[in-house]
Amino acid sequence: MKTKIYTILIAVFSIICGILSKDYLLGTIILLSGLLNAYYASLGKVYNYFWGALYCILSGYVSYINGLYGIAVLSFLVYFPSQIQGYLSWRKKKDENNEVEVRGFTLKNSIIITLSCIVGSFALGMILSKIPGQQLAFLDASSNIINLCGIILMNLRFKECWFVWLFNNAIDLSIWVINAINMTSNSVMMLLVSIGYLVINIYGLIKWTKNAKREKEEK
Repeated sequence: MKTKIYTILIAVFSIICGILSKDYLLGTIILLSGLLNAYYASLGKVYNYFWGALYCILSGYVSYINGLYGIAVLSFLVYFPSQIQGYLSWRKKKDENNEVEVRGFTLKNSIIITLSCIVGSFALGMILSKIPGQQLAFLDASSNIINLCGIILMNLRFKECWFVWLFNNAIDLSIWVINAINMTSNSVMMLLVSIGYLVINIYGLIKWTKNAKREKEEK
């Protein structure tokens, strides 16, 4: 019952934001799909990936028309396929409550992910900076690499994916605040998506941490 209520509240919130920002269709659907993707993922529900796939396509388009080519390309070629892979992976790892079984990091995992994000962000930033018309190259690159790490960790059911996404939230907020100030296309709605993700990611971190602790005690 609580899940249905929150789903309705998210839908109403998305519609209101779409009306206030005058981004009636595209922006509303982006906000709705993004928030539902994050919310259902925080609950460990496999159908979060349906909303994630829709969000990847639409946010990729908005990123493209705003000159954020790194986010656009990865949205279409990496993030969207990862939603399919995540769905197939999660479907095999559900518990009796129809929720995904949560895993935890080791120190080795933490070191590998941290170094991968740093090196990957720098390398991609150098590549994007060479593209004519590219905006905020290193912020774009960092957002992509960290987000990709978060997606991989979520697909592998690691609770630390929420820590990664919280860090990515800070970068995303910076990107879309700058674009909103410059009044670029659909930027206000993308900023609202980033703020919504921040709230839901905090909730997801708390819930997945509790689930991991409970599953550890049950073993």
